[in-house]
Amino acid sequence: MFVSADRRRSSSPFVRPYAVTRGRTAARTDFALEALVGTTAHAWESGVRLFPEQQAICRLCMNLTSVAEISALMNIPLGVTRVLVGDLAEGGFVIVQQPGHANGRPDVTLLERVLTGLRGL
Repeated sequence: MFVSADRRRSSSPFVRPYAVTRGRTAARTDFALEALVGTTAHAWESGVRLFPEQQAICRLCMNLTSVAEISALMNIPLGVTRVLVGDLAEGGFVIVQQPGHANGRPDVTLLERVLTGLRGL
């Protein structure tokens, strides 16, 4: 039985992100979940056409947003989010601020903020 492209797309939420990433499931750069992403002026001034998901990330990241938040708010898998953010970063459309680590250990203040946030849920 033939199923239209619109019906296939609506029945599987992973088809579109998989197509946008051209089948890639791992980003070229490994971003931490808490890495902050911000949109650059280049995203709006370049005139380059971006996929709708990439445009949505650029709009969302007008205010700094973590990689985990982007994934959750856009309802796309974390691996796909990392690939999309990586592509945008390589193109100069977003900047990614990796969290600071001292001596190979996560920043204690960040962990305390996360713990406080989890307790508030």
